[in-house]
Amino acid sequence: MTNDIEFFEEGLVHFFNRLKIAATFPEPIGILAYILILVLGVTIGVSVTVWLERKVSAGVQQRIGPEYAGALGIMQSLADGIKLLLKEDVIPARGNARLFTIGPAVVVIPVFITFLVIPFGQNIILSNLGIGVFFWIAISSIVPLGILMAGYGSNNKYSFLGGLRAAAQSISYEIPLALCVLSISLLSNSLSTIDIVNSQSNYGFLGWNLWRQPIGFTAFFISSLAECERLPFDLPEAEEELVAGYQTEYSGIKFGLFYVGSHLNLLVSSLFVAVLYLGGWDSSIPFFENIVQNASTANSIDESFNLLRPIVEILTTLSKSYLFIFISILTRRTLPRVRMDQLLDLGWKFLLPIALANLLLTAAFQILVIN
Repeated sequence: MTNDIEFFEEGLVHFFNRLKIAATFPEPIGILAYILILVLGVTIGVSVTVWLERKVSAGVQQRIGPEYAGALGIMQSLADGIKLLLKEDVIPARGNARLFTIGPAVVVIPVFITFLVIPFGQNIILSNLGIGVFFWIAISSIVPLGILMAGYGSNNKYSFLGGLRAAAQSISYEIPLALCVLSISLLSNSLSTIDIVNSQSNYGFLGWNLWRQPIGFTAFFISSLAECERLPFDLPEAEEELVAGYQTEYSGIKFGLFYVGSHLNLLVSSLFVAVLYLGGWDSSIPFFENIVQNASTANSIDESFNLLRPIVEILTTLSKSYLFIFISILTRRTLPRVRMDQLLDLGWKFLLPIALANLLLTAAFQILVIN
């Protein structure tokens, strides 16, 4: 983490020196600036995800979608956020006010924390932990507790049933998800997200874990959709059965937090799909970086390439993650909702044995390679 901060500090100091401005940044200010930039970027990313889901869903259903709030409706998410912020915050008279209030925060905050270990580039990460991927799984397992607190604190049978469904669904699909992540860690010989991406960078897109772990990728894709409570796995908030599930009694900004948390979780899952299976920030063209470096002989070209490298890495990571989001949106508008028993059977009787068999095959392959 200190090396990453020094990297950004040196870049900013060099920039200010070229502008004839002296700049010295202590480490706490660098950390705070990076956190603020990350929060701003995540907020914009969630807004883009909401807009993309509405426009793609409208295209699939042959509708127009949002178009009046800004060009192509890009300001619709901001308008909805302001509307929810100005609405009255209602607390059930016989509900548990503390649990009712804490629930949305417990849902949103852990998802924000997982961005600590997501690498957007070689040096663009807040904290390169040695257990990065399992840190994500451990933190994301807190979210169902917030949903259960919200359902119980509402003093509503529909909300409580939605919370119970969320807890059962999360337990069912967290285990296959963890087994798929463990298989990737065995292939990469590391739990660090940086090391996992670097292990895929030798042969461009031919070195992606997608080709080495197709079964694990399929299980991870299905499990991540269930973790995000996306159709066809949105049983905790099934409108036909539970009114709105654990969100039934919520209004105003608290309902908005659940809404943001859902799309934020989808964004986190898509970023981890890009990091674990699609090579992360690495270019899809084999040996492209070496060719560019050999072709650049002038110092000005080298400086331009070094300045553009972080931007290219961020754009590459985001393009891969938004491809996964696009597929998730199409899945939502294509497949029907499953029943609760089908949901649990898929997790325990299908995905869990497949993920376990994939882990055993990966471990056996690694042992053969070592021997």
